[in-house]
Amino acid sequence: MQQFSNHDIAELRSRIDQIHALLAARGPEADDGPDAPTAAAANVRLLDQLAFHIQIRRLRKGHFGDEPLSGPTWDMMLDLMVAQTSGRNLSASDLATGAGVPLSSGLRMIAALERLGLAHRSIDDRDRRRSLVRLTEKGIERMASYFEEIALIRQTRRTIAM
Repeated sequence: MQQFSNHDIAELRSRIDQIHALLAARGPEADDGPDAPTAAAANVRLLDQLAFHIQIRRLRKGHFGDEPLSGPTWDMMLDLMVAQTSGRNLSASDLATGAGVPLSSGLRMIAALERLGLAHRSIDDRDRRRSLVRLTEKGIERMASYFEEIALIRQTRRTIAM
C-alpha cells in the first residue's frame, strides 16, 4: 500500500477540516431537531467518502506518476481496460467519443498514452482507415495493480469500520 508523507496527511486533514466547516455552515437546521443523529451520521459518511476519493486520487498520481491521467485521458484508460478484459477492440474514434472529446483531442491524448508506454495504436486490418488502440503489457499491469491497491484500501477501510 502506498505510504503518504506527513505533508500529504496534513493536507488531507486540512481538506477534511474545510469540509467540516462547510457542513457546519449549513446552518443550525441541519444540527437541530429529531433528525440530528441522522444528519450527523450522513456528515460522517460524506466525510468518509470524500477522504476515500482524495486517497484514491493520490494513489493514482503515485501509481502512474505525474503524468496527467485524469479527465478524458483517464476515461480512455478505463475504456481500454474494459475492452481488454472483455476481448474487444476499440478504435481511436471510439475512445474519443467515449471520453466526450473531439477526435483531434482524443488523438493527442492517445499519443500521450503511447509516449508513456501505456497504449499502442495499430491499423485495423479490416478497415485500413481506422486505427485500433490497445493497452500495452505495461498499461495492463499498471491498471490491474492500481485496482488491486484500491481493493486493499476498501478492505482495510471495512475492517477498520467494524
